Amino acid sequence: MKHDQAEGLRRKLDRRNQSGQAKTLAVISGKGGVGKSNFALNFSLQLINNGKKILLIDLDVGMGNIDILLGNRAEKTIVNLFEERLSIHEVIEQGPNGLSYIAGGSGLSNFFQMDESDRSYFYEQYMELAQTYDYILFDMGAGVTEESLFFILASDECIVITTPEPTSVTDAYGMIKHVVNRKHDMRLHVILNRAPNYQDGLKSLERFKAVVTKFLHVKIHSMGIIPDDKVVAQAIVRQIPYTLYNEKSKAAKALKEITYNYVTQTKQVNRTTSSFVQRLKQLMEM
Repeated sequence: MKHDQAEGLRRKLDRRNQSGQAKTLAVISGKGGVGKSNFALNFSLQLINNGKKILLIDLDVGMGNIDILLGNRAEKTIVNLFEERLSIHEVIEQGPNGLSYIAGGSGLSNFFQMDESDRSYFYEQYMELAQTYDYILFDMGAGVTEESLFFILASDECIVITTPEPTSVTDAYGMIKHVVNRKHDMRLHVILNRAPNYQDGLKSLERFKAVVTKFLHVKIHSMGIIPDDKVVAQAIVRQIPYTLYNEKSKAAKALKEITYNYVTQTKQVNRTTSSFVQRLKQLMEM
């Protein structure tokens, strides 16, 4: 029986791979408090403005706050997916401008320790999303555990969020090192958040890239610089994404340009490559 189910799942995966799939992006940071979730949310909204269909999944264990940033109380979270065996569509919440998102839950730590039954259920449910969205973003927790690392490594690309603070830069370097030690060819982007000004931010970003290239022997892509902007703090207090709260603010303008450049300079995943689910299966079932 299990063999038949596994064979059926494999055939379904193969069929979906032939017809295209969402690009998966893991948004990560080495430490908390660098604006990772805020970036993930506002970047998702800007991708929508560029004509993309987006699903944002909050996988920040213990600190899930996408619904808080939106001023919304999610009725269901990803934890309910397993506890109640719901369809994944039943745990998707609707945010502004057509944003779809799945909130994190207080029991999210158990999500990364799925048993065989839960893993099979997750694979099947996730495949329902693969052709529905252009991009699926994972807002990962700060730092990494062995289990959460699987989701990062299975993603198509990683976006690393850091700030100019020395501790933030050091932790971002450590996070990248952790990833590339397991997957040297991971495509990595870096965002420098809360830069005091563009020139200082550019210098910090270039120094960071040089250190990563010299010591880790990998190339990371400068995604952009978001200036320190009091509007961001104001938007958080009002629980409105800052790109909606004040689209003319310095941070909103920077993110709009970053997103446009990203969309125009990158392409969707080649349809012949392995899917996120296939890569995740290989990692979790080794």
